Amino acid sequence: MERLKPMQRNATAAAEAGERYRPELVGDDEPRYLRRQKPVEIRRRKLGGRGWMFYRRVLLFAATGAAITFAAYYGTRFLLYSPSMLLLKPEQIELTGNHIVTREAVLKQFVEDRSRSVLRMPLDLRRSQLEQIPWIESATVERILPNRLRIELIERTPIAFVRNGDEVALIDPHGVILDRPRDADFQFPIVTGVSEDLPRDQREKRIELYQEFMKDIELVRGGASQNVSEVDLSVPRDLRVVMTGLASPTDPQAVTVHFGSSGFSGKYKMLVDNFAQWQDHTGRVQSIDLQYARQVVVNPDSSAGTVAARTK
Repeated sequence: MERLKPMQRNATAAAEAGERYRPELVGDDEPRYLRRQKPVEIRRRKLGGRGWMFYRRVLLFAATGAAITFAAYYGTRFLLYSPSMLLLKPEQIELTGNHIVTREAVLKQFVEDRSRSVLRMPLDLRRSQLEQIPWIESATVERILPNRLRIELIERTPIAFVRNGDEVALIDPHGVILDRPRDADFQFPIVTGVSEDLPRDQREKRIELYQEFMKDIELVRGGASQNVSEVDLSVPRDLRVVMTGLASPTDPQAVTVHFGSSGFSGKYKMLVDNFAQWQDHTGRVQSIDLQYARQVVVNPDSSAGTVAARTK
């Protein structure tokens, strides 16, 4: 028997194996041979997929925030409680604008703030307390760091004396009744009918009528308001005035005049233009009533009668 060479034997074995293995005869459920593929390398990112620079920024921001909070906390404590911020002496309070109100009356409102930081003082409350003092119309309270206060006052301006019970006080344009200072020298008429028993808004309206009268007579004759000694506002529809200087600016005779509630300049002009004539006709005049339109009632003293004169 002829012996086959090795290469021929391998070819013959492969041919026989091909005849034995037929792919169409293999069932679908029998796995076929697949060449193993190269595995895919999967890289997993650490720290949730964010880079180290991100977390470095977060850490930096957190540290900065903590430092700011720490500085703010201890800085606030320093400002609120440091001895250098405390109000310790009255000399640390600067006061301007007071002429009638004493410094002691102002400092009294800050007694509770002694040894307290100026930043902890309730300035709005202190301002309100100052404005409760009758002579103070408005007040401004400011901090001057580190440990001082500045107070600026605007005092009320009196415009008349007022009979308040058995005493004579002062009154301002808003109807606020003021104590009369001992050392102050004021020259005002005395106003009645605006006592403390009357609500303040009504006192203010009556004082407005008084101011209107004083302004109007000054327009007719300069210095006429200096001749007014008393104004009665008890009946607002009838302003009653005791005044001198009717016959002439220097005439000392005091006469009571009823001016009504309006038209003061026209009535006063008619009064000064005709007073000498009326007095020549009736004798010494005690009072004159100018309330009525186109009619003047002249009342002489008790030894004479009453004369009614019609005006043109």
